[in-house]
Amino acid sequence: QVQLVESGGGLVQPGGSLRLSCVTSGVLFSFYDMAWYRQAPGKQRELVARIITSGRTNYADSVKGRFTISRDNAKNTAYLQMSSLEPEDTAVYYCNADSPYRGPYWGQGTQVTVSS
Repeated sequence: QVQLVESGGGLVQPGGSLRLSCVTSGVLFSFYDMAWYRQAPGKQRELVARIITSGRTNYADSVKGRFTISRDNAKNTAYLQMSSLEPEDTAVYYCNADSPYRGPYWGQGTQVTVSS
């Protein structure tokens, strides 16, 4: 059974930082591209950042220079380090795992709220 479990969300003040984690099970983690998406109220889900199996990354323009995606294949875990957070970053953040052979798989989401 495939599971993606996100954690690390919460309430943070503007300018603050959070680190999200996505622990996976039931997949051969190193064979999967990992990504973080987010969905704000009334908006479509959007890609935030992706890290492919080679380690290459790409980011949405709105988070470049502020967010960093990484992965630890030994721990079957993907991370999203978020800094200089803005109220516009408020959303539910979802972890995604995809490969040419299986997936995509999604986590249940973790709420990030940026507010003073």
